Parts: sequence; structure tokens; C-alpha cells
Amino acid sequence: MDLRQLSPNLAVSAQIRPEDVADLAAAGFKVLINNRPDQEVGADCDHEVMAKAAEAAGMQYHYLPFHPGQITPELITDFSAASAGHAPVIAYCRSGHRCTVLWALSQASKRPETEILETATGAGYDLSPVRPLLASLANRKL
Repeated sequence: MDLRQLSPNLAVSAQIRPEDVADLAAAGFKVLINNRPDQEVGADCDHEVMAKAAEAAGMQYHYLPFHPGQITPELITDFSAASAGHAPVIAYCRSGHRCTVLWALSQASKRPETEILETATGAGYDLSPVRPLLASLANRKL
């Protein structure tokens, strides 16, 4: 697994497998967020299989599928709620990029834009394409 820390309480990763979930729980993660739509994975990693693996490992589980190019206010709000207050959290998708986008957008009114972009870049994700959306959300409360 390639875990990348975005904050002390949130890491993102590329696709994980059901057998990885127990290791994540053993490492201290309490919440698993799946941002990968079922249409992108086989039945061995769909959201139901991952939910069962999280339950067996004693983790909270949230299925918040993020289809490329389909960012909604609800998705941002749901990601923010799922990642708040239950540290530490691991979120995954195909590469970790979509999870990072959701984190960034959920932080838009809480942190300076430059800090958000630098954090993402430091984790290996270029969020320059969502910079205008970050700026537009900066003055809103989600």
C-alpha cells in the first residue's frame, strides 16, 4: 500500500484490497472511506466486500463513489463528515487523487489555498485543475 498523509488524521491511498483492511486497522486507522465507484473494480473489491472487511476489522466504513468529473456539494460534505472526528482515517480510490481532491475541497473554507495545494503536491498530487473551484469555495461553508 502506498499511504500518503494529507493531515495528521487523514491518509489517502490507491486501491486497497479486502485483505489490506485488517492491516490498516492494526496500524490504527479507525475509518475507511471508499471513493472508488464499483464500476471501476471487480466484484472482489466492490463496496459490499470492502464494507464487510471494514466491519470485520472494527472500522467505520463510508462508500462515497466519486466518478471522475462529477464533483457535487453533497460528495464534498459527505467526505468532510466521514473524515471528521474519527481519527485516523484512510480514504482510497484508483490512485488517491480523487480522495485528495475531496479533501482539498472540504478544506477550502478552513485553510489557505496555497497550504492545501502545497500539501497535495507534497503527497504527489497536482490539484491545479481544481484551483478555481477551491477559490470559489474558500468563502463558503460546506
